[in-house]
Amino acid sequence: MTTTTTKTTRTKVPPKPPLIPPLDWAAPHGPITGALSATSGAYAAALLADASHMPGWVPAAVCAAGGLGHGIVRSLAKNLTGRSIGIRTGCWLAAGGWTWWAIGYGPLSWAAVGSLLALGVGIGAGVTEAELHEEAVETEREAAEQWREGAGRRSVAAEWEARIKAVAGVQVRIIAVEDWDNGSGYTLEAELPAAATWDRIRNVSRALASDARLPLGCAINVIEGVRQGRVLLDVPTVNLMTETVDYPEDFSPLSILTGLPWGMWTNQDPILVFLREACALILGPPGSGKSTFCDVVLAGFSRCTDVLTWVIDLKGGAIGIPWVRPWLEARGYKQPRTGDDRPPADTRPGIDWLASTPKEALLLVKAALVINVARQHAYADLMHENDTTLLPVSSRIPQIQVLIDEGAELLSVNHRDPELRELKEAVLKLMRMTRAMGERLVLTAVDGNVSALGDTSVRKFSPLGVALTSGESSGNNLSKLFPGVRIDTSQLTAKGSGVIGSYGSEGFAPGPFKGWRTAPSLARRVSLATNHRRPWLDEASSVAVGEVYAQRWSTDRAGWLWNAGAAPAAPAPMPVTPGLNLSSTRAAAEGLLADQAAELMREIEEQFGTIDESQRNAGPRTPAPPRPSPATAPTPPSESSAPASATPAVPALLTKVLSILRGEDGIHTELLAIRLNTTVENTNRLMSAAGISAHPNPLRIGGSQKRGYKRAAVEEAVARILSGELVPPPEVRDWKLPPYTPQT
Repeated sequence: MTTTTTKTTRTKVPPKPPLIPPLDWAAPHGPITGALSATSGAYAAALLADASHMPGWVPAAVCAAGGLGHGIVRSLAKNLTGRSIGIRTGCWLAAGGWTWWAIGYGPLSWAAVGSLLALGVGIGAGVTEAELHEEAVETEREAAEQWREGAGRRSVAAEWEARIKAVAGVQVRIIAVEDWDNGSGYTLEAELPAAATWDRIRNVSRALASDARLPLGCAINVIEGVRQGRVLLDVPTVNLMTETVDYPEDFSPLSILTGLPWGMWTNQDPILVFLREACALILGPPGSGKSTFCDVVLAGFSRCTDVLTWVIDLKGGAIGIPWVRPWLEARGYKQPRTGDDRPPADTRPGIDWLASTPKEALLLVKAALVINVARQHAYADLMHENDTTLLPVSSRIPQIQVLIDEGAELLSVNHRDPELRELKEAVLKLMRMTRAMGERLVLTAVDGNVSALGDTSVRKFSPLGVALTSGESSGNNLSKLFPGVRIDTSQLTAKGSGVIGSYGSEGFAPGPFKGWRTAPSLARRVSLATNHRRPWLDEASSVAVGEVYAQRWSTDRAGWLWNAGAAPAAPAPMPVTPGLNLSSTRAAAEGLLADQAAELMREIEEQFGTIDESQRNAGPRTPAPPRPSPATAPTPPSESSAPASATPAVPALLTKVLSILRGEDGIHTELLAIRLNTTVENTNRLMSAAGISAHPNPLRIGGSQKRGYKRAAVEEAVARILSGELVPPPEVRDWKLPPYTPQT
């Protein structure tokens, strides 16, 4: 016999509403509740006075005082009309008079009760009439105020209609006048007649400002309206461009997807720019405030939780040094300024990579190209899941923003240096190819001519443009960035002022703006405030670029940041292979740095296909002459002919593992397998054959916790091999990097 059990679902029954609604004791009195309160209070006072034989003038005097305070003084403070003041005072006096009469006549009589009810009705009616009267008076006041404002706006509209007719020869109709919140100007919206276009107004903006007798520095900005046939005129009446405004002390988190503040419009509203898909070009002559503006750009990037900032500055890295200094102070390489505390030990550089030489800049740009290809493979499923062709950037997969200060040094045409020519081509390639994978550039230059930029494609791939006009002899940068736009830049002479515009769906029409003032200390404050919010490079990208990225802050490549001054001595560079700390070993390690970085980049290029086909078909590159190293010491032809006292060489596998671990305490097994171009199982087998065991506990690296190997275990195995205690098998000793195969 089969028994079927049915599960009963208990449905929650909503509670029944209370019979008496809850009372709001904080609500003000209305006509009804006010009348009830007055009559009940008067009746209670009469009963109490009758029972205690209180003289009748006492409650009457209390009501008179209430009429004076509430009816007169309070009403005058609220600016009520005379009618309301009379009704309020009369209600108090009527309640006091009834109480005096009821005490003498008897509050329990029907005459007292009936007269009290009549008094309550009278009070309610009087209060209602007073409220209606006050509403009518307030409406009249608002209408009069609006009429006065409207009269002023109508006067402004009529004035500008006549002015535009006289200057431009176009009879427009001003349909709206909106004052700016800060009182420094207003915006006009005009409707154009048939056969007239908005650019006819724009072309005479300078003459309109002159006819309006605006103060110097006030340039009228004319843009197209929300629909065709309409035009907007921003008319400043106060020159705010000469005012100095510091960067706001607001270091709250931002996102590259929601816009970054880059300055202020003429009405001091912040300007938000969107750089997820756009490159930016900043032009300005020397002394125009370009470096200060770059600090604003870097501050915005540092506040983003989904942006990594890389900086190229071939003028000695000057633009990036203030952003790195807190990290140098935390490590003891630099001393804090007097009055400043030493930053915490876990302080990171405010920018993720700083290149001050063409060689380092070439490594940076090539690494970005490699990351572009690696992300296409690694995140194809993620983009498919989100149904998008753009990589969904986030704190886990951050966008890489490359700021190139004085990009004219890189992009000018006549480069005789082959390294600079290669760097120029790599930068242009980076602009063209990396939009979808979240890599964008911000370039600065003195001039926007082709002779300075080297290629018109720089302007084509930079929909966001900034032309700083202070110190500019003519408005040529404005015309280069925004062809056809006419803005009187002769009025924008203050440092940090200029014209900004952005084309595209999230863009805005070019217009005058003013940048914030910054100081070198801003970099320190922003870096420390955002230290734990800034993201790390995603795992797939980090694996793809390897030591080229991991060693960007090593002594060999970044030691110039602290070795030039009187800072404490930099830590000794890590030897290529562990062992005795001999001077010959250190010299070999230092000498091999450039060759190792170049060889690793060539290895990555060949694996990921970042070399142009024309270069690939040109034949193999000529390898650089090898340098002697203890790790690659000559070995005898055969083991049997080797002298017994010969020092064993470090196996090829462990040499590669140590180069991967350079500067790191450990590595996850999965990452090591990818770097060795093999599987996790084979990696564990090879490491076991070399006498190295995985760490018993998961390693926390880069925010994730997985099984892996410690560098100390590898160094210990190398020491045992060099001492003759451990003999590595041939597959470890003669290991070679297998061909690259995509990991599944």
